[in-house]
Amino acid sequence: MRLSNLADYAVITMCQAALHCGNGRVSAAELASETGLPVPTVQKLVSKLTAAGLLRSVRGAHGGLQLARPAAAITVADIVEAIEGRIALTSCVDHSACDFEAGCSMKPHWPIINEALRGALAEISLAQLRGPLAPAPTQLVEDHLA
Repeated sequence: MRLSNLADYAVITMCQAALHCGNGRVSAAELASETGLPVPTVQKLVSKLTAAGLLRSVRGAHGGLQLARPAAAITVADIVEAIEGRIALTSCVDHSACDFEAGCSMKPHWPIINEALRGALAEISLAQLRGPLAPAPTQLVEDHLA
């Protein structure tokens, strides 16, 4: 599985926004400048992240963007799902058509696998990402499955 560039950029943008916690609000243009991402990309991300309830936009002279909840309460899973939709490694989990569904012995297992992946991503908070290096992802998955 590989995340889209947009999901990757969303994590970068949210990490940068988290650095502004307690220091007022930040604009999409400032986030773009600080991350090196194009302004239109950050604006698109901000729109999706705001719609998902991860960012809050305030209008006016002292307006701008801020985290909608504490960085410790926002996870990588939240950010990825805001951009990609529900975490699912296969389309059959979402009841999409599959040519092999009738004889598929894996279909009942995919929700378990998807939940393990989502659980691992949900263990990593935005607060962790803006701090010292997080534990290796393979260790998080192993701990979650144990």
